[in-house]
Amino acid sequence: MSEKRHILSIQVDNEPGVLSRIVGLFSGRGYNIESLNVAATNEPEISRITMVTTADPGIMEQIKKQLHKLINVVTVHDLTESDYVQRELALIKVHAKADNRGELINIVDIFRYKIVDVGPEHVTIQATATEDKLRAFIELVTPMGIKEIVRTGSIALYRGN
Repeated sequence: MSEKRHILSIQVDNEPGVLSRIVGLFSGRGYNIESLNVAATNEPEISRITMVTTADPGIMEQIKKQLHKLINVVTVHDLTESDYVQRELALIKVHAKADNRGELINIVDIFRYKIVDVGPEHVTIQATATEDKLRAFIELVTPMGIKEIVRTGSIALYRGN
């Protein structure tokens, strides 16, 4: 069977050591975590972990069962086969001298991103988008010279109720 990307939404008790146990489960079994995001939810005692990993269907079932066995795990949802909203935040610092600054500003406007810092030889852009749109933007500005990128990784929620 072929491997597929999965977005897992895991609700856990908001307590010290919970994330460590979940990451330990993955590393101990040789599973890779492509991105990881953790924050408290609207219920302060619960945190949501949004995790992206790649696995075939059998391994993914194993991962979900092992996650459910952990004491502090409340729920585990694989959003991949459902209707969901996904976004990623990135800060991208791009070389921007006088000769290409106008072009870069136009590209930022087309993508509806935001310039959050400007220096004599750089512009820092805040980009919130799907992974595909973010990848397209990065490919477009790479020839101008990317100085730095920092990305949050995916966050996602089911659509609707």
